[in-house]
Amino acid sequence: MQAPLQQLRHPFLKQHDLTLWVKREDLLHPHISGNKWRKLKYNLQEAKAQGKETILTFGGAYSNHIAATAAAGSEFGFKTIGVIRGEEHLPLNPTLAFATKQGMELHYVSRELYRRKSESEFLTNLTEKYNQPYIVPEGGTNQLAVKGCTEIIEDIPIDFDVICCASGTGGTIAGLIAGLAGEKQVLGFPALKGGEFLKEEIEQLVYDYIGQHYSNWQLITDYHFGGYAKVKPELLQFIQAFQEQHQIPLEPVYTGKMFYGLFDLISKGYFPKSTRIIVVHTGGLQGNAGFKERLAIEL
Repeated sequence: MQAPLQQLRHPFLKQHDLTLWVKREDLLHPHISGNKWRKLKYNLQEAKAQGKETILTFGGAYSNHIAATAAAGSEFGFKTIGVIRGEEHLPLNPTLAFATKQGMELHYVSRELYRRKSESEFLTNLTEKYNQPYIVPEGGTNQLAVKGCTEIIEDIPIDFDVICCASGTGGTIAGLIAGLAGEKQVLGFPALKGGEFLKEEIEQLVYDYIGQHYSNWQLITDYHFGGYAKVKPELLQFIQAFQEQHQIPLEPVYTGKMFYGLFDLISKGYFPKSTRIIVVHTGGLQGNAGFKERLAIEL
């Protein structure tokens, strides 16, 4: 599978003497796209090597990771269990309806209990209930996910100066940092308010994977638009204009905020002239159906 590079051509970029390519990870797979394919790849191999028949993972009701894991289970012959934060609501939203259509069994837990998802007692109860499944963390981020995301760098055939990605749990940017091993510059755009907390987690992910600390990266935390899955009219207007100009679909949780933030930085002269920028499109487009449903908007 290939994720092509698509160069953006726009007077705005020419005005600032910048070159920008989009790494179209969203085109890797119809349903296991973007960073979700990268994160699940080696986890699926490990589950098979361990002889596991079931994959269990965690997420919210609109989780890209839940949808991708369900699709991966269907395609590669695993039963899947999705531990869903919050109460069941019927009819199911588009994400959970898709997951169940792919064969995923949904296990709802209260928000309070969900916060214990990393505790041994909670995990032991789940493993006993579901006959010792292979467990993938929320968002798919673990060391095997970092390994998969390092391959994004290997799949870039051109030279560049800066690479950017949206950040949720930190696995994708950790893979980019590890894959570059101190070279170039890496910018992460957290989708959560107060995203500074991710810095320590990303540092630990990188160190655990490669045994090194690197300083060639930073988090840009000013473009969360109020918090995770929060949107404002200017963000939606930007997404619609971007899609019309470049024929690249975005979504408002991750990639929309990242591109908005990147273009705002460019307008403020953040990057030196002649900088070559690669932006990783991490997919997540399945979430647009949920936004259309909840907010009655077109994306």
